[in-house]
Amino acid sequence: MEHFIKDMAIALDEAAQMNLSLPGLALAHQLYNALKAQGGSRNGTQALQLALSRLSALDWERR
Repeated sequence: MEHFIKDMAIALDEAAQMNLSLPGLALAHQLYNALKAQGGSRNGTQALQLALSRLSALDWERR
């Protein structure tokens, strides 16, 4: 995860310098950062499901 986060940040920075918008990459970067914040930075990419589940549960609690 840590390497993906670093690489995505580099790609997003380069895109910003070129005045490009990469919303899909930005969303993926946010999801990976959410997983990292939940302590999952050493997990594999399949752990994204955990981040999505937790974010989804938070959304339902707010309703």
